[in-house]
Amino acid sequence: MTPMLRVPDTAIARASRRTPPPWLAVALACVGQFLVVLDISVVNVALPSMRTGLGLGEQGLQWVVNAYSIAFAGFMLLGGRAGDLYGRKRMFLVGLGLFTLASLAGGLAQDDWQLLLARAVQGLGAAVLAPSTLTIVTSAVPEGPARARAVATWTAVGAGGGAAGGFVGGALVDTLSWRWVLLINVPIGVLVLAGAAWWLAEGRAGDGRRLDLPGAMLVTAGLATLAFGISRTGAEGWTAPSTLVPLGAGLALTALFLLVEARTRAPLMPLELFRVRSVSSANVAMFLSGAAMFCMWFFMTLYAQNVLGYTPLEAGFALVPSSLAVVVGSKIAPRLMRAAGARTVAVLGTLVALSGFAWQSTMTADGAYPTAILFPGILMMLGAGLAGTPLAALATSGAAPEEAGLVSGLINTSRTIGGSLGLAVLSTIAAARTGDSTTPQALTEGYALAFRAGTAILAVGLVLMWLWLPRKAATSP
Repeated sequence: MTPMLRVPDTAIARASRRTPPPWLAVALACVGQFLVVLDISVVNVALPSMRTGLGLGEQGLQWVVNAYSIAFAGFMLLGGRAGDLYGRKRMFLVGLGLFTLASLAGGLAQDDWQLLLARAVQGLGAAVLAPSTLTIVTSAVPEGPARARAVATWTAVGAGGGAAGGFVGGALVDTLSWRWVLLINVPIGVLVLAGAAWWLAEGRAGDGRRLDLPGAMLVTAGLATLAFGISRTGAEGWTAPSTLVPLGAGLALTALFLLVEARTRAPLMPLELFRVRSVSSANVAMFLSGAAMFCMWFFMTLYAQNVLGYTPLEAGFALVPSSLAVVVGSKIAPRLMRAAGARTVAVLGTLVALSGFAWQSTMTADGAYPTAILFPGILMMLGAGLAGTPLAALATSGAAPEEAGLVSGLINTSRTIGGSLGLAVLSTIAAARTGDSTTPQALTEGYALAFRAGTAILAVGLVLMWLWLPRKAATSP
């Protein structure tokens, strides 16, 4: 071969460096997903300390969680489409960088509004980051059993992030302060940014379409307004003007979003996607599942600290078995899917979770750890792990390459929107039952009612999954 036709050694080294083995791409994506989901739950244990440190009220505490999750859900479709158009690696880096900077700002906040603003910006960064993580995983591994295992790992790591939040938050609050539940993201984020910038290969499948910024603003504003209106029902009731106005405005903004999406040339959420049975059914199922599951950690940590008298660290340790259960459920799901099918495994997981929610709804103010937290928590999270993997696989199966980021963002959005609105509704239900009393008995009655409502939501989801989910995943076109 002549020298002119030889590829320089440096070019070969650069190409191999930029094309990581699949396991490394999956690992980097999973760490990013872990941080995103961890920050949904890690603040739960720190909420009482945040209230003392910054003078937050009950609604303020709820919005420490909702400011993140609503921005996360509202902008995730935009993040998924941006990854398709501008590059998944680029959006991974942008999202993680924004997330890391907002974590630093939140950890240094001196007033409640600064913390809430930082949490909202964190959610925006997570919305850009999260769809890229799943798309990187599915792009790195060919469709088939290997991809199912990779998606299961991504699901397990994400679920483990939510589950580990209680333990990590408790340890940080007890040994350092509540600020470290946010500051801990900074060194981890910097390390992952460096690894992703060096190792991840760029990939995109866009066609030059523009981003639908009006759609993103409308859906975020609609969700935030709806959640605010729901949160007002606990103090003002459902018929008060201060409740009806934001509820009506939220519904109007959501309707306007759907109208815009039906008419724009490059919609944020193409409505024709929902004509695909696997996409529509899996997203509705994930919405209902998220509405119940998302609230589990919130109420369990409050119950452990406010009723049973656990310290933040003790509350975190108490939920470690649940953390392990969700990882176990996610890892065994692919094996069960090969034997029984995705629909059957999703239904089985939801049934297991439902039994845990029903058990948890019998909690008492003097409950013993095994029956008040341990065993019902294991059932709830084992079921969540079992159900999450087949739902994600069904929702993303058969997606065209140019729609991969969008569909990945859509399933994440359904889960997070369900969680945000579910938290607003169930918190309102719990607060209405508790009233002005802060006695352990009154708090327990409120938390128990929230878990009964979660049981009913999962029961509806169970029926829907059995009747609507396809027996087999779609195939790629």
